[in-house]
Amino acid sequence: MNVKQKTIKSEISVTGVGLHTGANVTLTFSPAPENHGFKFQRIDLPEQPIIEADCDYVTDTARGTTLTQNGASISTVEHVMASLVGMDLDNVLMKVDGPEVPIMDGSAIQFVEALESVGTLLQDKDREYFQIPHNITYTEPDRKVEIVAMPLDDYRFTCMIDYNSPVLGSQHAGISSIAEFKKDIASCRTFCFLHELEYQLNHNLIKGGDLNNAIVIVDKEVTAEELDHLAKLFNRNEIKVAPQGILNNMELRYQNEPARHKLLDMIGDLALVGVHLKGHIMAARPGHAANVAFAKKIKAAIKKEKNKKVQHTYDPGAKPLYDVVQIMDILPHRQPFLFIDKILELSKTHVVGVKNVTMNEEFFKGHFPGAPVMPGVIQIEAMAQTGGILVLSTVPDPRNYLTYFLKIDNVRFRAQVLPGDTIVFRCDLMEPIRRGIAQMKGVGMVGEKVVVEAEMMAQISKVKETQPTT
Repeated sequence: MNVKQKTIKSEISVTGVGLHTGANVTLTFSPAPENHGFKFQRIDLPEQPIIEADCDYVTDTARGTTLTQNGASISTVEHVMASLVGMDLDNVLMKVDGPEVPIMDGSAIQFVEALESVGTLLQDKDREYFQIPHNITYTEPDRKVEIVAMPLDDYRFTCMIDYNSPVLGSQHAGISSIAEFKKDIASCRTFCFLHELEYQLNHNLIKGGDLNNAIVIVDKEVTAEELDHLAKLFNRNEIKVAPQGILNNMELRYQNEPARHKLLDMIGDLALVGVHLKGHIMAARPGHAANVAFAKKIKAAIKKEKNKKVQHTYDPGAKPLYDVVQIMDILPHRQPFLFIDKILELSKTHVVGVKNVTMNEEFFKGHFPGAPVMPGVIQIEAMAQTGGILVLSTVPDPRNYLTYFLKIDNVRFRAQVLPGDTIVFRCDLMEPIRRGIAQMKGVGMVGEKVVVEAEMMAQISKVKETQPTT
């Protein structure tokens, strides 16, 4: 059964302090339409720019995950992103009146509770999932980072951390389903080592830092004078080292709370892939930089899998949009170098053309006469001519233009094309045409079988009209 997309029923706001700026900031969750996804909006800036929650827009991972788009940035997005995935949502606009998301108590629980308080709204469109098709791996040998995504019909996480710390030791955390997020992961707070805290304080990097929003792990010998100094910085009467090796500002919610929080961060960073995932994610020593790099690797796998999907089949006998005579009014090619017989579909972003392969083709005279096979280069030329119809349709006077190849990538010949076959070519723009440059993904099919595919780059160029000679 298809799962429907979800948004929230009404707006809800949370207010807190930005960890790095120390400024008060309000985050407002707002309902969003179908296929909107997760986006941030900087309502404190002129024109209130939108920033998409997408791993392609990550610009910093040093002390949290920062997104930048349309001249604006939003920092420390990982906890709120984890809450959106953990609450099984699809479409939410997050309005923020500052440069970073409020840190709250250092976990995601207050975001989860806010979202839960307004309830969810089912939408009409089906949700898109990406099911991990095979093992996808990422490693950083120098940091001993290893992450792997494995096929599974659910969303499961296993995380291990090891900082070579006698206090923290090696910790593991896991959930068997994302449905366990609220109960087992959402309330787990961020952590840092005492030496990191001192460095950040000395360099004014955590103006919003407070002992209420982070677990501080004491990884070195600390004197009474140092503890007194920290107490003054954080307006505390007294700070001590608890038996667990952490400052006594708080009690651990779980014995392995640091590992659970790293799992929370990973869920939030992988939400930047942009679609719901199905798979088992296993990670050793993850961090924001590795998480984002892994998210980009999954996103690349999604693009590759989409290109592999079975293409829509067409009836080559359907009434054409353009017949061969009309095609010759657009393309400069003529027999024996015109390889398209009709155009079935044409839009601003795609074109569908047909080539009937007959035994009397000129190239069969020399290309394996005893066992005729349509040459691959001719298949690519036919695909390019189909794409040329799409590109030339963008100008008012196509007769005065020519289309030139600039590059061909990722060519695959998947099956032989024989006399009697009919190839249906479909070319789709991979991005809008800019400065006369077009990038297209082309696929050729015989029946339901893909026989050829390629990515092509071409340039449209105006030529001078020539006067007929007498």
